[in-house]
Amino acid sequence: MEKQSISGKRKARKLALQALYQWFMSGNELHEIEAEFRVINNMAKVDVDYFCRILHGVPEQVATLDERITPFLDREITGLNPIELTVLRIGSFELLYCPEIPYKVVLDESISLTKEFGSQDGYRYVNGVLNSLAQQVRAIEINHNYG
Repeated sequence: MEKQSISGKRKARKLALQALYQWFMSGNELHEIEAEFRVINNMAKVDVDYFCRILHGVPEQVATLDERITPFLDREITGLNPIELTVLRIGSFELLYCPEIPYKVVLDESISLTKEFGSQDGYRYVNGVLNSLAQQVRAIEINHNYG
């Protein structure tokens, strides 16, 4: 069951990235995008609850997420590749609002998504930003793991 849970969350993140990218680029309503994704994708092996948690949570918290990652950016947020910005938002959402997901998993999953959908070396940038945020918001977890 645990393996299926991990795989289901991975698939949920991948679909959430695509759905949030569509929302970001099109401005369509989230409920319309969610309905479309539920129809056109096989959701049997997807953690649908987690997909919805990310899909609705990121837009609800987008101002906070952007505020939290901005100090670690080397350019304006508007200058970021839209895929990498979306991955940063998902990763920062998980770091801030999903404490049950270990920070290393958040970083690994964010890197994987960026390698698959982002620019060639975008994963390095995403890793650097999220790692810096993790040092701030998951310090106890990080220190416990290294201690």
